[in-house]
Amino acid sequence: MAIPRDFINDLVARIDIVDLINHRVPLKKAGKNYSACCPFHSEKSPSFTVSRDKQFYHCFGCGAHGNIIDFVMEYDRLDFIDAIEDLAGQLGLDVPRENGPNKRRDDGLSRDLYQLMEEANHFFQHSLRHHGDKTQVWEYLQQRGLSEEVVTRFGIGFAPPGWDGLLSRYKQHPDNQEKLLTAGMLIAKEGGGRYDRFRDRLMFPIRDRRGRVVGFGGRVLGEGTPKYLNSPETPIFHKGNELYGLYELKQAHRDVDTVMVVEGYMDVVALAQFGIDYAVASLGTSTTAEQFQLLLRNAKRVVCCYDGDKAGTEAAWRALETALPLLKPGDNVRFMFLPQGEDPDSMVRQIGREAFEQRIGEASSLEQFLFARLAENHPNDKGSYAQQAINLIEKIQDSVLQNLLLESLSHTLGMNNADDLKKKLGFTSSTKVQQANAKGLKGRGTPLRLAIALLVQYPQVGYQLIAQPALTQLTLPGIALLNELLALTRQQVFTTAQLLEHFREHSQVTALKKLAQWEHQVADENVEREFKKSLVWLNNQYIDQRYQELSLKQTHTKDERIQLQKLIAIMKAKT
Repeated sequence: MAIPRDFINDLVARIDIVDLINHRVPLKKAGKNYSACCPFHSEKSPSFTVSRDKQFYHCFGCGAHGNIIDFVMEYDRLDFIDAIEDLAGQLGLDVPRENGPNKRRDDGLSRDLYQLMEEANHFFQHSLRHHGDKTQVWEYLQQRGLSEEVVTRFGIGFAPPGWDGLLSRYKQHPDNQEKLLTAGMLIAKEGGGRYDRFRDRLMFPIRDRRGRVVGFGGRVLGEGTPKYLNSPETPIFHKGNELYGLYELKQAHRDVDTVMVVEGYMDVVALAQFGIDYAVASLGTSTTAEQFQLLLRNAKRVVCCYDGDKAGTEAAWRALETALPLLKPGDNVRFMFLPQGEDPDSMVRQIGREAFEQRIGEASSLEQFLFARLAENHPNDKGSYAQQAINLIEKIQDSVLQNLLLESLSHTLGMNNADDLKKKLGFTSSTKVQQANAKGLKGRGTPLRLAIALLVQYPQVGYQLIAQPALTQLTLPGIALLNELLALTRQQVFTTAQLLEHFREHSQVTALKKLAQWEHQVADENVEREFKKSLVWLNNQYIDQRYQELSLKQTHTKDERIQLQKLIAIMKAKT
């Protein structure tokens, strides 16, 4: 792991999970814990609990659970590294990195690449205002109706003609040339040497969520090809993870109500020129799952805008299929189709802001688009229509949306209600599966299971506990996990959240998370006593195991004979 374990443990210890969640989901005191309606599934009665003692949350309805890192990853739709950086930012900390075989990337190289990309951006902006061809470029911008204010807001620049406009700035710096090659700004010649990737193009800097330039889109001036040229994948730029214009949108709007997804950079800036400054571009023909997560996290409503031709409809369908598994309560995804041959840039110039925003307001809901497209694909085959609809609806995690679509489908098929439809087609609700998995375990279970559960839920019982050498010799499924936990908690005091974080990459982390929420029916005041009783039982199991091993041997060494006599004495004493 590239981030030091001690830093993660400290982060989990310093941020209180109740305070963190309460800022996003209002919590109410419920005994020694806190509760709320779960933010990860639809429900009327609170089943989401947060424990300050354990620094752990758990939903008894859908099974969602974890520590502060898990919550930020799930609620804000971040990956692990981004969640750590987000939490560290709340404390004003920089995330340290350590060298190792699993290091995420060379951070020294990344810093250099960010710096060089920023320098390239300044070069393009300077060229727009000072290059000999600037008049021609500004005339083009004026023809497109773009003001200097919009050009400045989006940092639009100009890559001058010629093969070494950018390269010439680094003639005396071969190391930087090599890094510009890595950043995709230069291209290597087959016979040696390098040249600029972007030449005689209008340049659109692509920024990440932190505002760093990670790539560029270049539009040809005039009728050349390719019309758009984009940065390739690099160590700092993965186009499926970024959205052009999202950083600028977040700078303009603190609380984003609607975000519209379009295809091109010019669509974004043209719409902004007309006051529709909440559009982003997906940097490709298909919106990825990572981009949808960004969209859903940053806005209350996502409107996907496509051309009205066949290619646009197919792109919209791919977007719908990508979005379905990601939707959670309150998410609102809609689809807007423009007249064939039009794009947002041309359309907003024809009809103006008011009429364009009226079209946005009239965009089809996900449900409307889903069933309309299925009807087109299966005009005379209700069986195929229903089966494809069911296959898609089964992907949805939100029970409210799932049931809404099932009700609509049942009415379309002439059935009385969704229950009849489910029985006929064998529908399995993902929510029911989650709830079945979330019910958890009750009762004491085996002494080994109880020992592990108590140690996970109350890690302090293992602190400075005397060594248990017999348990390291015991042959019992799950004993290795207990020994690992004992060795860890013996050295320092953990919270449940910290302990689970330590095991995040462990093969048994799922089992540990289940045991962390197991209702073992041991009262708090009896935890230490019951834990030690479980250890005694396990030690006795080893005595029985060792007795069986020695009893089955035909011959014994002197030490084994002595050990066997002691075991017999111990076993007699137990009876």
